[in-house]
Amino acid sequence: MLYFEDFPAGRRFKFNPVAVKAEEVSAFAAEFDPQPMHLSDEGGKASILGGHAASGWHTSAMMMRMLCDSYIFETASEGSPGVDSMEWKKAVLAGDILSGACAVVEARVSRSRPEIGIVKLRAVVSNQRGETVAICDYANMIRRRPTGDSA
Repeated sequence: MLYFEDFPAGRRFKFNPVAVKAEEVSAFAAEFDPQPMHLSDEGGKASILGGHAASGWHTSAMMMRMLCDSYIFETASEGSPGVDSMEWKKAVLAGDILSGACAVVEARVSRSRPEIGIVKLRAVVSNQRGETVAICDYANMIRRRPTGDSA
């Protein structure tokens, strides 16, 4: 189990690759963002995105899954107080393979809840060509190591 003390500035967590599947892009769009460029290849090709593009919200959701798989599932996480910024830099197209990493920017103990630390991180998601498709600056609340536990 990782605790707040295990998140010094500069620590990185690598993302496992995620394949962007056309049927998942369409399904997400049909439910949450039914714009033509997200629903089909034809709609995407008719747009400035050049192909069947995942919604930015879908890209964010895929990034969240990568965060969970890279460190959150193994962490004494208490959730997030929010996202400072979310940038969608380049279209994510069906068939892309996403990967990347997140890095700790800073960490501090909560003033109001000293048993919790606030860790600020930056996640960068790239496609198979090494092009950055999304950048997210966010915070994670993580429990501090209980007294007596060793690292």
